Formats: sequence, C-alpha cells, structure tokens
Amino acid sequence: MKIVDVVCSAGRTGFYFDDQRAIKNGVEHDGFTYVGEPVTEGFDAIRQAGESISVMLILEDGQVAHGDCAAVQYSGAGGRDPLFLAEEFIPLIEKEIAPKLIGRDLNSFKDLAEEFDKMNVNGKRLHTAIRYGVTQAILDAVAKSKKITMAEVVKQEYNTGVNIKRIPIFTQSGDDRYTNADKMIIKGADVLPHALFNNVKEKLGESGEKLISYVEWLRDRVLKVRSSGEYNPIFHIDVYGTIGVAFNNDMEKMVQYFKVLEEAAKPFHLRIEGPMDVDDRIKQMEALRDLRIELDKKNIDVEIVADEWCNTYDDVVLFADNNSGHMLQIKTPDLGGVNNIIEAILYCKKKGIGAYSGGTCNETNRSSEVCTNIAMACGADQCLAKPGMGVDEGYMIVNNEMNRVVALVNRRNK
Repeated sequence: MKIVDVVCSAGRTGFYFDDQRAIKNGVEHDGFTYVGEPVTEGFDAIRQAGESISVMLILEDGQVAHGDCAAVQYSGAGGRDPLFLAEEFIPLIEKEIAPKLIGRDLNSFKDLAEEFDKMNVNGKRLHTAIRYGVTQAILDAVAKSKKITMAEVVKQEYNTGVNIKRIPIFTQSGDDRYTNADKMIIKGADVLPHALFNNVKEKLGESGEKLISYVEWLRDRVLKVRSSGEYNPIFHIDVYGTIGVAFNNDMEKMVQYFKVLEEAAKPFHLRIEGPMDVDDRIKQMEALRDLRIELDKKNIDVEIVADEWCNTYDDVVLFADNNSGHMLQIKTPDLGGVNNIIEAILYCKKKGIGAYSGGTCNETNRSSEVCTNIAMACGADQCLAKPGMGVDEGYMIVNNEMNRVVALVNRRNK
C-alpha cells in the first residue's frame, strides 16, 4: 500500500495557548481571559485560541489516514518549541514534507516515523507539533494498510509483549476543580482531578493551606458521592512548581508538607505532579531525585510526578535513570514523533518507574485517539483524558477509543 497524496487542513484544538511565564508572574483573570501583556515570544495575548493542522494521507485504495499536529497549552515554556500557528506551518508541510511522503510504501511504521521525526528543513529539525501529527498519520496509514488497530501495529513492531487491555484514565478539571471532580466521580475516573494549582496566592495558599483543604474536600466528596465502596480513585494533583515557591524549595519543609497531604488524602493514594520548578533541566532532575529519596526514606506514601523539563525522549531517559520522581509524564506533543512516545513508555517500564502517557488539554480528538492506542500497546500506567478541561469530552474520547480497540483486538483473538 502506497501514499498517493497529502492534504492539510487548519483546525482548532480542545483548549488554548497560554503564556505560562506571564501567568506565573501573577496576572489576574478577566472572565476567561487574563489581564496584562504576554511575555513569551510569539504570543499576541496571554491566552489565545489553540490551533492544529490535520495531515491527511490519501492511500492508493482510497482510504484516508490522518493525524493532528498540535502543541501544548504552555508552548514556548520549560524548554519547549515556540508557539504553533497553522497559517505559518501548513505551507511548510505542503512544500517540504508532502513530496517526501507521496509514493512511500506503508510496510513499517517504525522506519517511516523515525525518518520523518529526524527530518531537517534548511538545517533545522521540524517543529515538535509537525513531527507529532505527521507520525500519527503514518501510524494510522500503516494500520489501515494492514487492517488492524494502531495499537496492534505498535505491539507488533516494538515487540511490547503487552496484552492490549484497558489502562487507568486520568481526568483533568481545569480551574473548575469542584464541579468537575463530581463529574469524574460519577463517571468513575481511575485517576483524578489534576486540579490546576498553578498560583500560590490564589490556589495553593502561602503555606499550602488551600491545597490541604482541597484534598480534604476531595477525599470527603469521593466518600460521599461514589456509587460503590469499591471505587477508590488515585488522587493526582498538578501544582506547577508552586510548592517549591511557597516553601522556597526547602527540602525539609516540603517533605513535612507532603506528610500532611498524605494524611489529608487517606484512604486514597496521592500523587503530586511538578512539586517544584527550578528553571533548569539538570537541577530539576536533581531536585526531584532528592525529593523522592527523602519521601521514600521517611516512608511518606505520596508519589511525585515529573513534568517540567522532562520534555524529550532524552529527558525521559535522564529522569528515569536517576529515579527523578516515582512517575514521569510523557508529555506527548513535546516528544515530536509518536515513535518517541512508544520508546519513552517502554524505557520507563524497563527502569521500573511509572509511565504516564500524558499530553495537554490543548490537543485534538485525533491526537488523543492515537495516543490512547500507543499507551495501551505499551502498557502505560495511566493515560490522560484529553483534550479540553471539561472532563466529559476528553474522558469520552479516550474511554471510547480504549473500548473500541479492546473489542476489535478481542474479536481477532477469538
């Protein structure tokens, strides 16, 4: 089976591009927007509409395979590629990439994906969002040519040895962390609620008191609303480095605070993502490594999850090799080609560290479906419900794709 044409279309994502540096500087909300001027290069406003590009591969039998180029909400921050705008990048795809795809045989996803993931144009590597979307389309095309699911392609080509089955789904609430938590509980989300604690004064509290109160509320809310005593979700809260800010990165004070959080969450298990952000890749690795050591030494049953500065496959290897956290978020658009997501999950599993197939609210239904296939094929420890912050839509997309893949695989294995 060959690719006979490539067609691109501009799209919207499930959320927005946000200037993280401006937000961390303490800008105020104005409705759903922010007051003030952006500080990150490329932004016209602190919050602006997210953009995507659908890359559609026309196959010689008339089938259409596609993937979506998309970038994270906080583009241009934490060592990531700059803002991704469709108008700027569609001409590049049509001129530089499409001619190299047309006529190619779809015998191997791995070989073709690695080629385009490593491709240079004018001496520069392609934007991560382009590599992300093009390799999604290649994976879909190989699956369509072989008439199997994308998960089965990954399992076969990477010899993952995993039984393709449901894996835990992690839902994210955005700022509406109370109402959306109810939605998660009603729908039985495995891991919840993310909760977006990205500001010390407004959300965490100067001494972390607001987060403690929220964890206590969440604990009580699950116990009250859950339909069955067998429903015991994991609490996973992203604090965007604010604990480090509140406690001036004092390790002893942070460890003591984690002990308080552990007690507040009981009987539920707690994960804290991004406890500190020290604005440097190596220092971030060392900080999370040292925090994990101290938590484990004191038998504090709270897992820490690496996020910022753990962007690429090489970053994942660095953090995994040093046990920098109990779990690593594999922030899917940041890795470029989806072949890197596969390798990253498998490396985490090899090193015995938690593999969280994450991403961003600022993706699309298509990138979410592709990532779900990959997470299942590699046996990730959890998979992000995306895109958006409304819970229902992202959970529906990931949950339903997961169930479709399981049903089709089971049918073939009868």
